[in-house]
Amino acid sequence: MTSVAVVFGTRPEIIKLGPVIAALGPAARPVFTGQHYDAALIATFLEVAGVPDLTPALPGIGGAGRAGQVALMITGLTALWQESRPDAVIVQGDTNTANAAAQAAHYLGIPVVHVEAGLRSFDRNMPEEINRLVISAVADVHCAATEENAAFLLAAGTPSEAVHITGNPIVEATRAMLPTELERRRVLAETGVGSADFVLATIHRPENADDPARLALILSQLARLGRPVLLPLHPRTRQTISRYDVQVPSRITVIDPLDHGRFLALACSATLIVSDSGGVQEEVTVIGKPLVVVRNSTERPEAMRAGFALLAQPSEILEAAHRLLDPAHLTRLATTPSPFGDGHAATRIAELTLAAISPSAQEPPAPALLRAA
Repeated sequence: MTSVAVVFGTRPEIIKLGPVIAALGPAARPVFTGQHYDAALIATFLEVAGVPDLTPALPGIGGAGRAGQVALMITGLTALWQESRPDAVIVQGDTNTANAAAQAAHYLGIPVVHVEAGLRSFDRNMPEEINRLVISAVADVHCAATEENAAFLLAAGTPSEAVHITGNPIVEATRAMLPTELERRRVLAETGVGSADFVLATIHRPENADDPARLALILSQLARLGRPVLLPLHPRTRQTISRYDVQVPSRITVIDPLDHGRFLALACSATLIVSDSGGVQEEVTVIGKPLVVVRNSTERPEAMRAGFALLAQPSEILEAAHRLLDPAHLTRLATTPSPFGDGHAATRIAELTLAAISPSAQEPPAPALLRAA
């Protein structure tokens, strides 16, 4: 029986690979590395994504440093797949898990399928950028979400027959989790939001969360937006606030991290979203909401060009918010389609994976750059 190892270790990977696992059906063998180690939160995300509750396949990964994580995962996954060899390995995005799994599979001669291939920020200070470059070097099937992602791969010398524009499974994952009006009202009530006119913020990237001065500036700017701010607090950000006694302004309400469904319920209700997340840059294009991206660089310029997002330094949050909340701009967003695909990416990725395992047994895919997203 065909066996495809679908590897994930973080919440975004679980969300995006859930539709791929469903599309693969019995062929899918989910492998959870345990890179994110909040057991209760991960269990919630697994349930929401429709993935079986899994014990981490590799002990001691969560909480380790970056080099240690990658080294331990390469060693652990190699041993796992030497004992029970899959026919192909699917990795997603640019995490340490994806990097390690792609390397382990490649060294064992197992085909590697990279979901969300070709993202580039051209900022080597981002750990994710290095992970992307490594995965691109060893992957056999590159599933690019957009034409621009595919172009980056081709410009770097990736064989054209290995590059396929599939769209991003975040589109179907987000659509599947869109809340009803009743669910939105319930989540608003649970979080204590008294008005629909509020800002939803998430801050967790090292460039923001590990720098107490930068984090304090972000929080002060959020408090000046003129609206209540709801901040689901990532453990990394909470740790910096506690360690350095960073003051959280009274206009900001801190809550615990959210599962995907509850986050979308709040995002769909919010007036504005402020975040440093990569996945949120994609999700806002599905729900039609404006986003201030608080980062030094981004690998998702498509969200910017479509008008859903603006890249801003902490001191520029207010200016970016003002531009995004222009009524004429909001009207345009309401009818602007997502640049990340049509909601059928997972099916395409599953088909390409099975074709990579048994290319002679299946109809070859259409020329990569002619495939509709």
